[in-house]
Amino acid sequence: MGFLRSLFFLVAALATSINAKSSTGDSVLVIVEPTQQDNYSLFFDGLREQGYDLTFRAPKAETPVLIEYDVPTFNHVILLAPETKVFARDITPQSLVELLAKKTNLLITLSPKQTPLTSLAAEFALTLPPPGTPLVSYFPEREEPPTVIPVPVPATHPILSPNLHPVWFSGVPHALGNNPLLVPILRAPAESFAAETDGGSADALVDAAERGGEGLWAGSQLGLVTGFQTLDGSRVTWVGGAEVLSDEYARKEISKGVPSGNLQFNRDVAKWTFQETNVLRIDRTEHHRVNETEAREQYTTNDKIVYSAYISKYDPKTSTWVPHSGIKDLQFEFTMLDPHIRTSLPPVPGVPGKYSVTFRAPDRHGVFKFVIDWKRQGFSFLKSSTTVAVVPPRHDEYPRFLSAAWPYYTGAISTSVAFFLFSALWLAGDAREKKAKGHKAE
Repeated sequence: MGFLRSLFFLVAALATSINAKSSTGDSVLVIVEPTQQDNYSLFFDGLREQGYDLTFRAPKAETPVLIEYDVPTFNHVILLAPETKVFARDITPQSLVELLAKKTNLLITLSPKQTPLTSLAAEFALTLPPPGTPLVSYFPEREEPPTVIPVPVPATHPILSPNLHPVWFSGVPHALGNNPLLVPILRAPAESFAAETDGGSADALVDAAERGGEGLWAGSQLGLVTGFQTLDGSRVTWVGGAEVLSDEYARKEISKGVPSGNLQFNRDVAKWTFQETNVLRIDRTEHHRVNETEAREQYTTNDKIVYSAYISKYDPKTSTWVPHSGIKDLQFEFTMLDPHIRTSLPPVPGVPGKYSVTFRAPDRHGVFKFVIDWKRQGFSFLKSSTTVAVVPPRHDEYPRFLSAAWPYYTGAISTSVAFFLFSALWLAGDAREKKAKGHKAE
């Protein structure tokens, strides 16, 4: 029975991995007020069509829990309660950070009101304006209120579909810090700014702008939708207003006959957040000397070494990992404290997913590392480190003659020849002198 039970769980795990849409799993917990759940039906239906299993929970409900027995209960969490000020005991900024550390992806919406999520945003290098100061823009001229803004989408973006129509936005902007893990997805229009139209204080806005620098709360430097990818690969996306995900904005036209890009934009953001797109990994690495195939635990100085890495990309259509040769700026380092060799690691033509480089080991012995450390905004980070030793040649591995030493060889040989000739002439001269003395004596 134990064997059959183990076999059953193995088959179930394989079936789950085959049907998985995301590279990390399909279970999604949506934290939303039950009365507002229908406002996002198009967004939820899109997730279901992509193969996700949605579970809904009210912000103050105690079940289902986020973490049970120190293991996350869901692969992804969506917080669609931007104005809720009191959550259940297990929904705190600390628990959300713990979820990220356990590789659970988060999609969090904000609002101009002060909530516990406002303080959490600061931990991700996002600075929000004072409460009650949403984004405002009076351009282009339109019938909608100044706080309902059509935002142009970048024509090319590593996360978004190309040539999307503008996106309707209403909510709070945020200023981006200098954290390199931030991934800007949607920025505010150049003519927009944060204003106290919702019960906020103008003095508070001015004070915040003075602390952050001139123009902090205006222009395209403000972020509206921003991603954050941890070093472990988990992702969190901050959306400045839940209305971006709503059915109203998805159906709302930008102009007569021109639909908004909200529906596709939301799907693209969800795909990236849930690790469907731009997910890479290093399957394995290899290293060996030229004309050999076996890896060595140690190499000799000046050895010619071949280093190869095999990289794959997750394909959400087939839920499989496929070889990927599309990285053109991959770098390789051979380091001992500092990089002794830094060079490009190009893809190998005709071998999908393989990147390879040949280099000569430095003329210095010690403990070295083969290092790949590739970080690009919007993509999974690639990191690999393999330790090997580089030793001097053995006593019988040194070359017998060195081309650089020919002057010394010539000097030694010429000295020896000169000494031999001198000795021969000296001895020959001494013999003739004795013979001449013998003739005189006679």
